[in-house]
Amino acid sequence: MKKFFAGLILMIMGVSTINAQAPKGMGQSDPAAKKILDAVSAKFKSFKSVTAKFALKMENGAGKNLGSKSGTVYMKGTKYRISVTGQEIFCDGSNVWTYVKTDNEVTISKIDPNSNTITPQKLFTNFYDKDFLYKLNGEVKGVQEVELTPIDKSKAFHKVLVNINKTSQTISSTKVFEKTGNRYIYSVASMNTTGVVADAQFIFDQKKYPGVEVVDLR
Repeated sequence: MKKFFAGLILMIMGVSTINAQAPKGMGQSDPAAKKILDAVSAKFKSFKSVTAKFALKMENGAGKNLGSKSGTVYMKGTKYRISVTGQEIFCDGSNVWTYVKTDNEVTISKIDPNSNTITPQKLFTNFYDKDFLYKLNGEVKGVQEVELTPIDKSKAFHKVLVNINKTSQTISSTKVFEKTGNRYIYSVASMNTTGVVADAQFIFDQKKYPGVEVVDLR
């Protein structure tokens, strides 16, 4: 669980996307699902900044809760900050600071502009476009469920279910099904798209963390 939560940014898609193309015979994506996902992406891109409270849960194939955490994510342009109990991740668009409270340690790394690493922003936009086949499973009480199947079969997961609020055109929850049988559920408790988020939110301020050990990998 500690390892999983330490990789919070990558919680849905793994380390990176691969810009894969669907092999022949694998089928095609559902145009209805694409229309919904495209609308969600366009709506999210229209927000100047976003503050969202979320819950993250891990369960086994029998539905037993193996651990859960809640937190807050702030997003603005290419900048983001993720705060959960015991851990914070800051990104100013160029650098990433990952702070672990139990170790009082922060690791700094540079963003590779050529990397396809998934960021929180990409989870709400068009991450699905080249790496998945997708279909609309249906709609229940204003929530549309889209099922995504990864083209790259070496991924640790085999299916992702995305629930979308039809009225607000925003993602309300995402469930990732691992090949091991474990499932990871990410749900949005609330989302503020009209507030102002200061740029200082996205930079690690060492003065606020007395005695912190800095590991600079840049």
